[in-house]
Amino acid sequence: MQIALAQLASREGDIASNLSRVVDCVRDSDPATALMVFPETQLTGFAEPGHVADRALTLDGPELATLVELSREHDTALALGLLERAGDAVYNTTVLITPEQGLALRYRKTHLWPDERELVSPGDSVSCVAWRGYRLGLLICYDLEFPEPARALATMGTDLLVVTNGNMDPYGPVHARAAQARAQENQCFLAMANRVGEGAGLTFAGESALVAPDGELLFRAGREECVTKLTLDHARLERARRDYDYLRDRRLALPGHREETPLGRVWHFA
Repeated sequence: MQIALAQLASREGDIASNLSRVVDCVRDSDPATALMVFPETQLTGFAEPGHVADRALTLDGPELATLVELSREHDTALALGLLERAGDAVYNTTVLITPEQGLALRYRKTHLWPDERELVSPGDSVSCVAWRGYRLGLLICYDLEFPEPARALATMGTDLLVVTNGNMDPYGPVHARAAQARAQENQCFLAMANRVGEGAGLTFAGESALVAPDGELLFRAGREECVTKLTLDHARLERARRDYDYLRDRRLALPGHREETPLGRVWHFA
């Protein structure tokens, strides 16, 4: 499968400009591109104090309708982020739009960065979808730093973790390490598109990446805007899982007990 990582800048609250950038990227892409991944909140920019509801979009609005039509026109799936308004709540959301289903998957960020916890609501679930020979699951930025959401998706059979990212300086190395760890421990591909440039008082770190199911780094971008074509080799999934399978081999129920010793309190797992 050919994918593309769209490492872009965006403008907080300038939805028309951000949408135009996405449309141009898709229209200029290689016709063989099956999936294009964009950064976190690419359509709307981030929530900021005093600017939350005014930047949020509904999933049945004209912006998403434009992208659904674009996906069908170019036979390309799109993964991209936005601030989503649902009732009285606003979420940091990533959607997967496919030519066949339109809005195929919606994921609301479950692990909120400290600066956004007073601004948006956390999501409470993860899910995945089968599409063109792969099972895709979505993660957003800070989610990547926790093993639990990626492992939950892996237990559902996810082959490709798609990460929309808005990681900023000085935390670029944190996500570089985490991306390889999440891919290796779950034996799946990980495709991550990060934001670049300045915005919301931050400098974004770029370094979008593709990681193989054995943790090998297949691609890492620099810090400038770029759209990079990459290929997923499905055989790498089989090779990574051929000799051992972390999900199958893990032991979740090791019994444990606490014991007081002359050296203090210790815990034993055996």
